[in-house]
Amino acid sequence: MSTITLSVPEDLKDKMNQLDTINWSAVARHAFIEQLKELERNNLLKRFKKIVSKSKLTEADADELSEKIKTSMTS
Repeated sequence: MSTITLSVPEDLKDKMNQLDTINWSAVARHAFIEQLKELERNNLLKRFKKIVSKSKLTEADADELSEKIKTSMTS
């Protein structure tokens, strides 16, 4: 199984820590599965792949864009 790291606001993490009997990894995994199912139901996954395949963004461009999005979400 692969591992990913998620960033959450500090107040959310505090609340999650208060409910330490909940398997938060399982909750996140379930949310990912449900989101992917929804995308597949709406045929959005296939359209997303088609758009991405035509993209001229380099990996460095994508990394830079990702950092800008992260920064804007935390401010």
